[in-house]
Amino acid sequence: MKKTAILPAWGRILRGRKPLLSIEITKECPLRCPGCYAYEPEHLGGQTALRQLTDFRGERLVEAVLALVRRYRPLHLSIVGGEPLVRYRELDVLLPKLDRMKVEVQLVTSAVRPIPEPWARLECLHLAVSVDGLPEHHDRRRAPATYERILRHIAGHRVIIHCTVTRQLLQRPDYLREFVSFWSRRPEARKIWFSLFTPQEGDAGEERLTPADRTAAIERLRAVAAEFPKVDLPDGVLDAYLDPPASPEECIFAQTTLCLSADLETQVAPCQFGGRPVCRECGCLASAGLAAVGRYKVAGLVPVSRILSLSRSLGERTARYPSAA
Repeated sequence: MKKTAILPAWGRILRGRKPLLSIEITKECPLRCPGCYAYEPEHLGGQTALRQLTDFRGERLVEAVLALVRRYRPLHLSIVGGEPLVRYRELDVLLPKLDRMKVEVQLVTSAVRPIPEPWARLECLHLAVSVDGLPEHHDRRRAPATYERILRHIAGHRVIIHCTVTRQLLQRPDYLREFVSFWSRRPEARKIWFSLFTPQEGDAGEERLTPADRTAAIERLRAVAAEFPKVDLPDGVLDAYLDPPASPEECIFAQTTLCLSADLETQVAPCQFGGRPVCRECGCLASAGLAAVGRYKVAGLVPVSRILSLSRSLGERTARYPSAA
């Protein structure tokens, strides 16, 4: 989010409201990606799991999401899953309605099925396609959403390519440059984003980055960002990856985003990762982006994060003691 976009959010925070909304629009996904947090037992706090929820379909889904948008009036809506394209028929109805309402929507997909052609004309829709490295890694991890399918399904669209850096992608020093070089040549890719893999407490999987891996990743990302204009990673974001918020209470993204699961009622906490994310190893692009904004000092004196924290505290107190009017 741009620095200027934080300002209208203050009013909502003062009223105890969260200006960003993220919805797991379905519990279904045809993929079984290693490291996916959404289907972990602790994702929703351990009392239930994503696949156990009753989700919405058809007109009920469209109307339920619109009701949430009217209720919360978010500055930005993220539609995630599961795999959102499982509900492409519903989205075909919902997205134009949100576009007419001027709601900025980011839809995160694996592009496992064709993206409807009319979506390319929606001004407020931003398609982010998850790609886990070069084909040698991606196709094994993301089947059936292989490179061949992605390239076929994004034809005619302008998308954001999003890659999460895992330890496997750092084995060759030039790996990330090869990845960026490939996607920079594709006319469908308008931006390239990178996150770093964020582990859960107790995670000993091969995706997890060591401190040395993290330093190497940021150095390589800084180099490709300087070389390739499509890589959208400002220095402030990369610096935030080196020093992420220590807890959800210090994370602007966690504090300003309401995350709802597929029943459109269960909250995902403490942030979109759910469960028990290791905040000191957070690699979330949204968190890093807002952390970079938060470290910006108004008039060179007061960090935005401090103002937002005070605003949130005041908003919570105001919500507890509503006026008689």
